[in-house]
Amino acid sequence: MAAETPILHSYYRSSCSWRVRFALALKGIEYEYKPVHLVQDGGQQFADSYKALNPQCVVPTLEIDGLVLTESLAIIEYLDETRGPPYLVPHGDPAKRARVRSISNNIAAGIQPIQNLRVLKYVGDEKKFEWGKHWITKGFDSLELVLQKTAGKYCVGDEVTMADLCLVPQLYNANRFKVEMSVYPTITRVCSALETLEAYHKSHPDNQPDTPPKT
Repeated sequence: MAAETPILHSYYRSSCSWRVRFALALKGIEYEYKPVHLVQDGGQQFADSYKALNPQCVVPTLEIDGLVLTESLAIIEYLDETRGPPYLVPHGDPAKRARVRSISNNIAAGIQPIQNLRVLKYVGDEKKFEWGKHWITKGFDSLELVLQKTAGKYCVGDEVTMADLCLVPQLYNANRFKVEMSVYPTITRVCSALETLEAYHKSHPDNQPDTPPKT
């Protein structure tokens, strides 16, 4: 019996969803896209049907191999372990693997959650722009120094890793919050290299089924 097509529950502008879309594109995994709009209808992620699937009421959620997987980094590692190359967490080099996980968590647990939608709603419209810009800038101050030691063409050496999948959406957010990127040459250089990849464009927020039409 043929395996069922994976289903990705995603929001076009979600950083966490973009990481997973990027991984799926790099690995050539076809999937069904189910949009979950985080603003419309009071937030579709809070609907009972979605909450039953993902009690955290966040995106992404990936249905694959009879499983329901949540948390972007856990999903990416599952795809590495079950779908093979290109490996996004390097095999056979514990030090490199640790660096990839460290940078990934720096962004996914340290920078991005402080300026995600739930936090910005709590901060309020008057302060959210200043808040987001401040915390992304603080995060990039340290990340730039880390990448100066680890980067080759990409975040860790010359192969795309999970760290790059975390970096790309964070740069997108940095631009939204008008962070001054000229002071982060390594981050900028790495992202410029990633932007040449087909998987980057396939997974980009501008190219998703739920991307609003440009006016």
